[in-house]
Amino acid sequence: MYRLSISLLALALAGCSSAPGPKTASEPYDLLIRNGVVYDGSGSAAQQVDVAVRGDRIAALLPVGSRVVATRTVDAHGQAVAPGFINMLSWAVESLIVDGRGMSDTKQGVTLEVFGEGWSMGPYNEKMKADALKQQGDIRYPIEWTTLGEYLDYLQERGVTPNVASFVGATTVRIHELGEADVKPDAAQLARMQDLVRQAMGEGALGVGGSLIYPPAAFADGNELTALAQAAAETGGGYIAHMRSEADRFLEALDETIAIARATGQRAEAYHLKAAGEKNWPKMAQAIAKIDGAREQGALVSANMYAYTAGATGLTAGLPPWVQADGHDAMVARLKDPAIRERVIAEMKDPDVDWENIRMLSGSDDRVLLIEFKNEKLKPLLGKSLAEVARARGKSGEETLIDLVIEDDSRVGAAFFMMSEENVELGLKQPWTSLGSDAESSAPEGVFLKSSTHPRAYGNVARFLGHYVRDRKLMPLEEGIHRLTGLPAQNWKLKDRGCLRPGCFADIVIFDPATISDHSTYDKPQQYATGVEEVFVNGVQVLRDGEHTGAKPGRVVRGPGWRGQGQH
Repeated sequence: MYRLSISLLALALAGCSSAPGPKTASEPYDLLIRNGVVYDGSGSAAQQVDVAVRGDRIAALLPVGSRVVATRTVDAHGQAVAPGFINMLSWAVESLIVDGRGMSDTKQGVTLEVFGEGWSMGPYNEKMKADALKQQGDIRYPIEWTTLGEYLDYLQERGVTPNVASFVGATTVRIHELGEADVKPDAAQLARMQDLVRQAMGEGALGVGGSLIYPPAAFADGNELTALAQAAAETGGGYIAHMRSEADRFLEALDETIAIARATGQRAEAYHLKAAGEKNWPKMAQAIAKIDGAREQGALVSANMYAYTAGATGLTAGLPPWVQADGHDAMVARLKDPAIRERVIAEMKDPDVDWENIRMLSGSDDRVLLIEFKNEKLKPLLGKSLAEVARARGKSGEETLIDLVIEDDSRVGAAFFMMSEENVELGLKQPWTSLGSDAESSAPEGVFLKSSTHPRAYGNVARFLGHYVRDRKLMPLEEGIHRLTGLPAQNWKLKDRGCLRPGCFADIVIFDPATISDHSTYDKPQQYATGVEEVFVNGVQVLRDGEHTGAKPGRVVRGPGWRGQGQH
């Protein structure tokens, strides 16, 4: 009987050892974060627990003071410990090529940059590549990819600090098949556009992104957009858009976005929700009521915002779409024609035109700030208003805008003051609003010093958490963290991101809620935020004591249609 018991025990032990079970609690953790106030990203109240990490994942949340062994221990000193923050509207597509550290966002705790507002870095054809190379400004690089998936892989292989994800641009898909003319696709062209969306979804795109005030995207009708969104929806992808109007036809544009959510059964989101132009400010509350009503009826509708009253885009947003048809070179040629120029100026002055005149919505050329030029001779104008330059040149604002676009041979980057502070707060309060900077992630050094920028590039997250959550008390801290983490991750099916619990990727930020602050201003935008002390991406520390470690462990985060191998 004794020998039989020993034999059975040996067989049982052999059976246990043959299965590769989880690591035992006695094995050392790679990282232990002690003495932090832990927010899991769900919006739930904070916990007093220690965070244990193995490899690239959260391994355990342990009782404070648990006697465990860790290769490295970090003392959070009572600060907040949260999932890494998600930037839902990032334009770091070029800045990460020249500086993979993503400094201005990394210093705010951003661990995931999401691209794809209308334009995406693929799919390209050869003409698109040639045009993109011609339009490059201060940041210059070879285009070593063709599809969106190849671009994302290129970033990962090159080495970047944050994780990256992208929508496929509806504008990019349109240019690929139709060029930049004001035309409608025929059935065969639309089918090819849908196939490009399906290909991008298979490569990991999150869905389709639109930017509908800008030509040639402005030439797309609702049927075209719905068809592209339906192609993404086949594998769980959604639709996200800079809507057709954020001003006079704001509510009608929102109806179009909601209709696409209903037609596809997937999520639709409004980029940088705003009511632009003082006469439109009352529409913000109406838009929020419209979104709430759609959500109550089951539509998956949401929005993101940046925490500022000024937007930023090109001066070309003050030109009629028809003059921009067929691309940049065709536009410049038209603007040089005296008869066309006269017609353009007349439209620029007309408050009743049927296109979104961003310049007019600012109310005054004193409220249009010049922040980006390609031409070295024009760079002394950086930081001046359009009105200042017009006065110095002795010309009207309309003439000066056209002249600057021609002289710089570019769209000319500018900030436009269009929104009210009350509406910014109203939008940020909504439980379905996440955050997106609508900016690059740069550094006050090297090539980035050749241009200015909008302060949101250096301060969007810190301003939200510091000014609006802490100082203005728009919401509890756990809710503010949820808006930056769990909310966008859930909305866009980002598996095991935006959370701080066992099994989630170890994207972690440690920050001081009492001191986190933005310092970037319109006059001096290239100033880092403060208050974020430690940042980890996929378990690797990228910020230590507020300083970058040089690590670049960022990965491509794939959407629901991903057909490759490995984790999303």
